[in-house]
Order: sequence, then structure tokens, then C-alpha cells
Amino acid sequence: MREILSSLDIGSSKIKLVCAEVLNGNTNVLCALDEPSRGVKKGAICNPDETEYAIKRIFKKAEENLGVKIGKTIVSVNEDSCDFKIGEAQIDIGEDGEVTASSIQKVLQQSITGGVAPGNEIVTIIPIKYKVDDTATINPKGMKGVSLQVKTVIVSVPKREIYGIAKILERCNCEVIDVMIPSMGSFYAYKEYLDEKNPSLIKENTGVVIDFGAEVTNISVINKGIIINNNVLSIGGNLVDQDLAFIYKLEFDKAKEIKEKFALANKRNASVKTMQDVVNTLGEKITLNQYEVTEVCMSRLHEMLNMTKNEINYLTKKEISYIIITGGLSEFKGFSLEVESVFGPLAKVGKINIIGARDNKYACCIGMIKYFHEKLKLRDREFSMLESDELEQLSGSGAGKNSSSVLNKVFGIFFDN
Repeated sequence: MREILSSLDIGSSKIKLVCAEVLNGNTNVLCALDEPSRGVKKGAICNPDETEYAIKRIFKKAEENLGVKIGKTIVSVNEDSCDFKIGEAQIDIGEDGEVTASSIQKVLQQSITGGVAPGNEIVTIIPIKYKVDDTATINPKGMKGVSLQVKTVIVSVPKREIYGIAKILERCNCEVIDVMIPSMGSFYAYKEYLDEKNPSLIKENTGVVIDFGAEVTNISVINKGIIINNNVLSIGGNLVDQDLAFIYKLEFDKAKEIKEKFALANKRNASVKTMQDVVNTLGEKITLNQYEVTEVCMSRLHEMLNMTKNEINYLTKKEISYIIITGGLSEFKGFSLEVESVFGPLAKVGKINIIGARDNKYACCIGMIKYFHEKLKLRDREFSMLESDELEQLSGSGAGKNSSSVLNKVFGIFFDN
């Protein structure tokens, strides 16, 4: 079965959708799209009807790109109120004494007992380690013994968060196949790269993933590859836009455009000779100086980065070995220089290096697909969001006008992003 998966990340500024095929461990993006958010404030859905409208629009774009409908998807949920608890369980392996995928599923389910706060729903169960008899392992499948033990991190969020988005997607004729917190996606987007660079870095150390969005910033502490703590700060790229709008008396959208196309995140490479003329809200024509505009942006970014640095010290007392910074704001030109000025060489701006989705705004979506694939592999399961006839249509054998050939899909990958 071809493993075709889609993921939906509902942010405050943009809703992102990625559809990809996972083949031989590689994630091949079929389409990566974004749509302006509606009805979302600081990561939480406040107007379901408006959010439904935006999601329908992005699904329509995907259908036009792929020639098939998105009928199933993984989706992110607001992690502001998520809860982390430790779970443990032990089961007898069975007559043949071999650990199977069903054994793993059973022991994981039993570890949930007492691990979910009242009013919460499970988002995911992350195994910390397994034991087959007295032998500790990360993957016990195929091992032989009498008993199987597991220690897990149980991540849950208020039921209203999950049920709310599930109802919206149901009205969009789309089934939720899994839910994840954004931090999980952001981490798994870069986990494979970190493992290849230094296999022991994640397995033996503590790190941090920081995802800068438009209105909120997610900070997650990763200990030996497991998310153990997190917090959500009400800061993001919109604060920079507001500063520019206030100081230069600009419309908010114009200020955002100046930030993205004219300003830099750090003044090291800014030029006093680079100018741009704009008309402010008073109808006056003013000339912006890149160096001066960059100083405004840099001041706010410096404050935000220091806030995240202080928050890390609050979240964990462990020594930090790596910091990965991602999210839409991390695409700001010169952002890595500003990150280095605050965190030093320990922190790096992550880069999504997948054709069709080379932008950090898609990090969460890419990571959710990677993590879901990893769960399927551990459980010896196959899954695709598309039925067999839809797979044929996607491959170019269907009669749909948007699915005439695989070549058209390839052109779409390059020209739609």
C-alpha cells in the first residue's frame, strides 16, 4: 500500500496543509499549501464558523493540486493547556514468548490508567523505554521473554480542544485520524537530521525546540528524545508588525510587508543606503531607511528571544545540549544572526530541506507526518488517507482533469511554493 498522509496545522496567522508520500523512510511532498487563518486567536479557535471557512478553502486548493479530495488528516491542537504525566504498565507476553505489535499496543494502552487528568483527552503516548524481562530496549518488537514493561509520557489536552476541531473537520467532510500538539510536529521535523548529524545527541541529552508563530511561541523541552515539558508564550511575529505600524504610522498589512521584504532581523548586514518609499496612514509619503527599520525589528526580536531564554531556565534545570528554532518567524532574513547574539552557538535555526515545502512554516506539518509514520511502523500497520481508486487517480491513471499525469504533479510541486 502506498502510504499517503496529510497533516493540517491551524495557526493564528496561517493554516498550513501538507500532503506527502512516505516511501523507504523518505517524505516526498505532493503539495504544501497555506491559507490565511480565520477565527483563530493565539492558537485557539474562537470562531468555529470562520475557521471552517478557511479550512474548506485550503482543502479546495489541495484538491485542485492533487485531483483528489482530502478526506482524512492528522491535525494539530492548541497546546496551551496540555498536560504531561508518567505512565507505567506490565503485561505477560504470551505462550510463544515473542513481543508482537499487538503486545506493544496492549502495554501502551494499559500505561494510560490514571494518567489522564479529568476533562482531558489523550493526544499521544510516548514510550520512554521498554523492558523485556530485565532487558531494557527502545524497540522490543521481536524480542523473547516472559513479561513486557513500559514507561511512558502521556500527553493530554482539554477535551474541548479536540472535540472542537473534530466537529469543524467533520463539517468539512474530513475525518481526523490523529491529533498532535504542534511541538511534537516541530521536533520530529528535525529529529532525523539531528540523528544523522550526531546519533547520541538526542538519545543522551536534553534539548529545546522553539517554534515562533505569529501570535504565540511554543517552547518544548526534549529529554533523551522525549518531550517532558512545554510552555506557550503570547509573543510572536505580529509584535514586530505592530511596532513598525506604530512608529511609522503604517497599515498593519503594510508593516508586515516591510518586515518580510525590506527589513532584516539583525543590523549587521543592514544598509543605511537602502531606502524604500511608502505612504503612511496620514497619506504622507515617507522614506524608510533599512538600517533604522532593522533596528526597530531587532529590538523587539531581541526582547522575544531573551524571554524564551528565561522560560527555558524555568522549564528545566538540566544542561541544554541543543536548541532548534523554527516557525514562520524564523524565515525572517538575518534571524540566525539575532539568535546567535542571544543564545550563542548552541542554538540553530532549523531548515526544512524537502522539495515542495522548503519553508519553516511547514515544519509542524512535516513533523506530524513523520511521527505518525513512526507510530505505524512500530505497530506493524499500514495506512493511507486515500482509497485504492483515489491512489490510481493521484498516480495519473484516473480521468480527473487535474490528475492527467504524474508529471503535472511534479510541476505543481515546484511552481506552487
